[in-house]
Amino acid sequence: MATTSSTSSTTSSTSSSSVTSTLLSALGGGSGINMASLAEQLSSAQYASRIDQLSTKYDKLTTQISAASTLKSMISSLATSLGTRVRTGDLAVTPTITNASVASVTKGTLSGSGTYSLEVTSVAKSQTLSSPVYAASTSTVGSGTLTLKFGTVSGSSFTEDTSHSAVDITVPAGATLSDVAKAINASSAGVTAYVANGSNGAQLVLKGKDGAANGFVLEASENASDPGLSNLAWSPSGDLSRLTTTATDAVFKLDGVQRTSTSNTITDAAPGLTLKLTGTNAGSPTTIGFSDPTSAISTAMSDLVDALNSVAGELKNDTDPNSGALNNDPGARSLQNTLTTLGSTVIMPNAAAGAPKTLSDLGLVIQRDGTFTLDSNRLSATLANYPSESAAMFTNGLYGVYASFDKISRNLTSAVDPSSLTGTVNRLTAAQTKAASDKSDLAAQQETLRQQMVSRFASLDTRLSASKSTLSFLQAQISAWNSKSSSG
Repeated sequence: MATTSSTSSTTSSTSSSSVTSTLLSALGGGSGINMASLAEQLSSAQYASRIDQLSTKYDKLTTQISAASTLKSMISSLATSLGTRVRTGDLAVTPTITNASVASVTKGTLSGSGTYSLEVTSVAKSQTLSSPVYAASTSTVGSGTLTLKFGTVSGSSFTEDTSHSAVDITVPAGATLSDVAKAINASSAGVTAYVANGSNGAQLVLKGKDGAANGFVLEASENASDPGLSNLAWSPSGDLSRLTTTATDAVFKLDGVQRTSTSNTITDAAPGLTLKLTGTNAGSPTTIGFSDPTSAISTAMSDLVDALNSVAGELKNDTDPNSGALNNDPGARSLQNTLTTLGSTVIMPNAAAGAPKTLSDLGLVIQRDGTFTLDSNRLSATLANYPSESAAMFTNGLYGVYASFDKISRNLTSAVDPSSLTGTVNRLTAAQTKAASDKSDLAAQQETLRQQMVSRFASLDTRLSASKSTLSFLQAQISAWNSKSSSG
């Protein structure tokens, strides 16, 4: 029995050998055994190593997932920050106006520079027409057909624009003032109708589009058996008091040149300039100029270098060949390659010859160790020679600094690209889930083994107890025999 114990010790783990020796010693000595403790130790000895390996693997995967997620977040935050900065407009050449009550100014499709004078004589207005007063919006108006005709209203005359088709609105019997408003709106005639409930009663109000050519008259053809619809009809030769506002064009002078517009919004009124007229200043021209974003761009480039160095530092630690959590990871390598070519990548493909096209043109320098610096002299020269072109790189369009980083962020976080950082996170998360599942399976197997051992040890204990009882009986008999022999 001792020989068997020695052989088993050489093929088992240290803990298993120790537990087995304890069991054998207890059995040999005939003492009681803690079955639950022995079963726990033996089952643990068989599975502990593999469970520990899976726990270590799970923890390592957690570290790797955290590292990849951090890089994703840093790139995403950088792109978002750039987008927010671009949308504020302080990095682009934007128009400004001295008298903001006359017009609001925004950037046009082109780049602007210099100054302009603006004098507004009148703003574009829409025609507003009201009906006679009715008792309520539910008052019936008769039936027939209303016809809207469009053109120019001037004094008591109307000149129809025959290129603008007239619109017929059918008014059925029993229709109310409110029903007429709904029918006009449903006709999509370009005229908005509603019922205004005033102190004197209800009136139908019609409002057209801005511009002199968008004036209109309202004709009525009423049913003789259900009259009354003609009360809604109107032309300038009739009651002018019903004409609240006459449709007019905007009239303004930009740099002394008089212009007209059917709309108060004039897109590309001048290079880099879109106007939205809001008031008049006849005789008192106001000045429009353009902001100088060079200082803001210099600050933005400095901040960009700092942000890139934060990413580069994190990436360097994560890809360290000895201790990096993402060493040889495809997502991390993809980011490294992207950063390496960041300065030389063309981000303004349509820029004119000589104009800045890359981040290197704005002073971005990539060092041999993967860090970034800013060549202030090159940046200053670019801003001095190409101010508007430099500012154009910081606009919210298809190309430019923001578009470039937004694309980088989207590529590195693409869920369908296994070589992206999101691909890395997905792959590692799947491996972590499997490790957790495998660990759970081993724990279940260990528990099954423990229960089996408890059952076996219980049976062994029963047999041992019986043997000890037999031994005690024999010892008692021998003692009795010895006593008789001594007394005889």
